[in-house]
Amino acid sequence: MSLGMIATLLYGVLAIVGGIVGYKKAQSKISLIAGVSSGILLLVAALGQAQGWEWALIFALVISVVLVLAFVGRYVKTRKFMPSGLMVILGMVAIAVMVYQIIGGFNTGLMV
Repeated sequence: MSLGMIATLLYGVLAIVGGIVGYKKAQSKISLIAGVSSGILLLVAALGQAQGWEWALIFALVISVVLVLAFVGRYVKTRKFMPSGLMVILGMVAIAVMVYQIIGGFNTGLMV
């Protein structure tokens, strides 16, 4: 299991949990739909990485970038660290791991 796949899995689970929490706290159906759908896409990307599909890591990277951009916009609007700031920081970590693996920094992954 590569670090890129682990980052994809963790960020996907976090997106799903965040969507559910957003729905429970604020009755936000948009949070639920966006969190669960983006989380599922990330989990599919992690599964694709496990299957050896080279595009899956790129797919996970694109989804993560979109999520980070959305959360940056949300943070700028609300100025609240939770959940936007946390998701930006964790997303940036996931993106850094994915990019590093894509450029060949990890010799244990798919993109060697």
